[in-house]
Amino acid sequence: MRTKSETYEGIVNRQAPLAVVGLGYVGLPIAVAFSKKVNVIGFDVNVQKVNGYRSGIDATGEMEDGEIKNCSVDFTSDIEQLSGVKFFIIAVPTPVQSGNVPDLKYVQSASQIVAKKLTKGAIVVFESTVYPGVTEEVCIPILEAESGLRCGDDFKVGYSPERINPGDTVHRLENIVKIVSGIDKDALETIANVYELVIEAGVYRAESIKVAEAAKVIENAQRDINIAFMNELSMLFNRMKIDTKEVLQAAGTKWNFLNFSPGLVGGHCIGIDPYYLTYKAEDIGYHSQIILAGRHINDGMGKYIAQYIIKILVHMRLDLIDVRIGLLGLSYKEDSSDTRNTKVIDIIDELQEYGIQPIIVDPLVDKEQVYSEYRLKLSEPSDLNQLNVLIVAVPHQSIAQMSFQEIDQMYSIHQPKVLVDIKGVYNKADYESRGYHYWRL
Repeated sequence: MRTKSETYEGIVNRQAPLAVVGLGYVGLPIAVAFSKKVNVIGFDVNVQKVNGYRSGIDATGEMEDGEIKNCSVDFTSDIEQLSGVKFFIIAVPTPVQSGNVPDLKYVQSASQIVAKKLTKGAIVVFESTVYPGVTEEVCIPILEAESGLRCGDDFKVGYSPERINPGDTVHRLENIVKIVSGIDKDALETIANVYELVIEAGVYRAESIKVAEAAKVIENAQRDINIAFMNELSMLFNRMKIDTKEVLQAAGTKWNFLNFSPGLVGGHCIGIDPYYLTYKAEDIGYHSQIILAGRHINDGMGKYIAQYIIKILVHMRLDLIDVRIGLLGLSYKEDSSDTRNTKVIDIIDELQEYGIQPIIVDPLVDKEQVYSEYRLKLSEPSDLNQLNVLIVAVPHQSIAQMSFQEIDQMYSIHQPKVLVDIKGVYNKADYESRGYHYWRL
């Protein structure tokens, strides 16, 4: 059996703490999981967020009740608290800028922070989603320049892509196989050993850092392309007056038919990660065709849905000035409070172009945060009344389980009733048999 490294032994014997830099949807669960096994410092530059965690308040909504309050993570915004750390995990956002260009400012800033407290023998592991080459070509030079140390000789670096699925109570950090990689064999082994402390499903040792970076970015690109195909089919079948869901149910009886469905593709992963891959492709002189085509389709679905709703209203001779449209769900996916890069906003923006301000209700998202980010005022469920149209944009469990009676009471009695069930969670026949104009992707 291979001897464990001094860095590993120091961590498990609680002689040196492990630090997680960036305490969002990814970093927080990692910090909490490791705190059950070793001493953990949870660092974030957001003082308000840190104070909330200290009070047991989970700003992400990802942890179970009491889990933050009862964990042993030392939450801090004080960089001095990182002194003596021998194992850093950097889990900060990697969004895109205008023009869909990768924005690496957060990972660069985190690298600078860590470098200030980097000592000989330490290991730095990046979890942020990036294009192949970022860890070695962008992050390592920052770590070396700020610390005065040399990677490989004085400290080690690795990459272990996050696979956490926000809002998913089944696929959690502990039961998803973790990809790990390192700058050399010794780094790889230590990083694998450390993650094996908390990853019950085990780890997969990638051959190199670039392989691990590429594996992560194609996971979401693959899903994005498959959903784009479904969205294109939906637009095609809609013109042909064929119900897409019925087609997919029929096709799904074949054993190897992939189970994807049309919908809005937003969030901080699937809607962004493909652009990291295509950016790198352009940088080396390769013009992506399939990946960018998929992104183009998915980016346009919100506008497509809104414009089709307008067509329905015009066909029904309803006055767009007086029409009342309710919208259920604003987060980027069901059963999540996360509104980052939600494509529901595209539906709202397009309706507003026609002078329509939908009544927006989402029981899970933070109203103040939504107003701060999108300048939208959310309404109460009781405000959904006298409607002409109800758009079920994000079917949280509480929304998907609503009865016909609950939905029916939201409508005006004397007007045609339109139900736009984007993901098709309700029974089409039930609503059509009661005189509704029912539409889904």
